[in-house]
Amino acid sequence: MDQDGLFDADPGILEPSPEAPLAARIRPTSFDEFFGQEHLVGPGAAFRKAVEADRVSSIIFWGPPGVGKTTLAELVARRTRARFERVSAVSAGVADLRKIVESAKRHRARGERTILFIDEIHRFNKAQQDAILPYVEDGVVTLIGATTENPSFEVISALLSRSRVYVLNPLSDEDIRRVVDRAKSLLGGASLTAEAEDAIVNLANGDARSALNMLELCAAVSSNGIIDLETVTSAVQQRSALYDKDGEMHFDLISALHKSVRGSDVDASIYWLARMLDGGEDPLFIARRVIRMASEDVGLADPRALPLAMAAQQAIHFIGMPEGALALAEAVAYMALAPKSNALYMGYGAAVEDVKRTRNDPVPLHLRNAPTKLMKGLGYGSGYVYAHDFERGEAGQVNLPDALVDKRYYEPTDRGFEAGAREIVERVRALNESARREGAAEPE
Repeated sequence: MDQDGLFDADPGILEPSPEAPLAARIRPTSFDEFFGQEHLVGPGAAFRKAVEADRVSSIIFWGPPGVGKTTLAELVARRTRARFERVSAVSAGVADLRKIVESAKRHRARGERTILFIDEIHRFNKAQQDAILPYVEDGVVTLIGATTENPSFEVISALLSRSRVYVLNPLSDEDIRRVVDRAKSLLGGASLTAEAEDAIVNLANGDARSALNMLELCAAVSSNGIIDLETVTSAVQQRSALYDKDGEMHFDLISALHKSVRGSDVDASIYWLARMLDGGEDPLFIARRVIRMASEDVGLADPRALPLAMAAQQAIHFIGMPEGALALAEAVAYMALAPKSNALYMGYGAAVEDVKRTRNDPVPLHLRNAPTKLMKGLGYGSGYVYAHDFERGEAGQVNLPDALVDKRYYEPTDRGFEAGAREIVERVRALNESARREGAAEPE
């Protein structure tokens, strides 16, 4: 152990060469050099205390790219007496894991512990994760996994139950600025203007690796040794969207869009739509959800919502992107501003539940079709009341099976179109109840 409390460098920790990327060369070697994730590395944080006490159990680091997952794994290795073995789930297989396990068993016999760091552990399939499970269970290796995907879905439950999940957050702009400031001395004499630094911090989007890669690129293309705003604009072009249309961000953003629409927040609705489209989301996926919004959250409070949602879907097919984005924006804004009702959604759900839960009784005779003489003789269609013979086209008759005759599935709100619909619903229910008590109604 050295005077800073660090153990001698483990051979599994690769010290960067002078030619290594900037992000590797300034990787922190102690908790005090680590920027961000104060809930994990700040003084007194439980994770930091466990590492400094050399009492680390299996861990899963979960967070977006460039927030310190690999760095934290290496800090664990530096702060403990355990051996450090590293694999990437992108390139490693079961054979690689078995070699590491066999080596770990030999070292364990000599009293040495082994930390196995699996980067991008979500890339391992179930069989590969199963292969390492027994050795995590019996302590041959202590697992540290790093993943950008939700471990609830991407890590097998047995491994997950034996690991502590630590969530890492995107870095703040201030954290990114501190990372950039620390890297300035390694730019080979190139200087960075304040405007250029602001641009890099903004474009990094909370990703320290992205910020350092941009900084290194700008230093390489700068002709006069000065990295200014023009250099950044020319070299970087635009921010990389923090979006994975096949991962958790896909579901988080569509949830944010739907809930913003449901809450009638048109500004937030348009923003989340723009985020998804900018990230490369399939516009037809969004269109399908907008159609669902029209039926689930607007419903009959505004019957025009569903045709407009369908029109947006057709517009995307007809003119494509990026022009189709405006049709989607129009539909999303309309859904957000429309009166809201989930009465139809709730009513249909209740009806489906009764269909599944109760016996499926025969259709009442008076509602049955009677195309043949035999069927008429059996009473099919007998007693049916033709609604058009009545004032307002409303006839009182029992249309539900006897077991469900008192059921009420649709309860209109007092918003939008449903305010008028409620009067009709209540009036027809009263007529039906009267017909049930007294027999079929007579035309007026």
